[in-house]
Amino acid sequence: MKTFLLCTALLLPMPALAQIAVSANDGKQLRPGEAPSTRTADSVSIIDIGQTRPKVLGTVKTSASMIGPPAAVAVARSGQFALVTAAQELEGGTIVKASTLSVIDLANPSAPKVIQTLQSASGASGVAINRAGTLALVAGTGDDAISIYTIAGKRLTPAGKVRLDYQSRPTDVAFSPDGKSAFAVAQATGQIVRLAVNGSKVTRTGTSISPGLSPYGVTVSRDGRYAYNTNLNGAVRPANAPRPVGGIIGTVSVLDLQTNTLVDSVEVGMTPEHVALSPDGKYLAVVVANGSAAAPGSPDYHPYGLLQIYRIEGPKLIKAGEAHSGAWCQGAAWSKDNRRVLLQCAMTKAIEVYAYDGTNLTRDGADLVFDGRPGAISTALDR
Repeated sequence: MKTFLLCTALLLPMPALAQIAVSANDGKQLRPGEAPSTRTADSVSIIDIGQTRPKVLGTVKTSASMIGPPAAVAVARSGQFALVTAAQELEGGTIVKASTLSVIDLANPSAPKVIQTLQSASGASGVAINRAGTLALVAGTGDDAISIYTIAGKRLTPAGKVRLDYQSRPTDVAFSPDGKSAFAVAQATGQIVRLAVNGSKVTRTGTSISPGLSPYGVTVSRDGRYAYNTNLNGAVRPANAPRPVGGIIGTVSVLDLQTNTLVDSVEVGMTPEHVALSPDGKYLAVVVANGSAAAPGSPDYHPYGLLQIYRIEGPKLIKAGEAHSGAWCQGAAWSKDNRRVLLQCAMTKAIEVYAYDGTNLTRDGADLVFDGRPGAISTALDR
């Protein structure tokens, strides 16, 4: 009997045994004073986060970009593959706009493989996979469109585009849990655009919501009732209101998807990069740059970023934890038990690990260090 159980366990695919996060790492971004010779290849790393001390299982070289939303990675609910976009690439020593979409096979997370590379929307940024694993959407900042892909097995096939308004600069897109709707972030026009999904057909509904100024990323509640998004330039101000003195305070908005209205807005700090919903849907992690990527000595500079946790109570967000983080932090991902948060910090090329007990958020010091700058991250339970 023991032999049978052992053999059965060995035949199970790795994602069933390990809870994984997928991190896209940008090796081409330089800070002031760094020489071009210090650049490394872009890569994607597979991390086991289902244990007390998360560890890197495997890494594969492929295009990745940290300039753009941390939602530039999507992992299928099956855990068998991931999609990674790259809005920038390096050509002849110069960073140029890109449109790369890579399909990563995760059947063996210790040896991930790039099995397909496509040219997607210009400035390919946020990417999403529906829960059925049959459809993917990619936001293109340079295309004013959402690109559509059908999925069969682990292979993507282009299936058209949804055109948004001219110069709307879509940065992110997310499906509703039932897969019948999707929500595109039109950053330049300050809108969350509602899309209808019917099989492989995706169309505009004519409905949009104004969440704030310069919206960036979006995620949808587990029951599909609410959407949460970051606004880099904060809440909408009255027409004659003076410009804020000092750094602009960004916000996180709560949108009621039944009434298509803004129902809550919370000030979180300068440059909220990412919102990550816990697997149980009870908490929202918010990554705030807090001026930590600015030049030391500048008025907005702080030597640390902020990782914040908010408890979700109906349409309200209640602050339930905060920690000072490393600098220039990007994306966050939760463990399945809602007790750990991984935080990508580009300045130190590291992922910081935090423990959370519902009240206290503490860093445990078990950083994961990479050659490139971690810039986007996801798990199969992320969105």
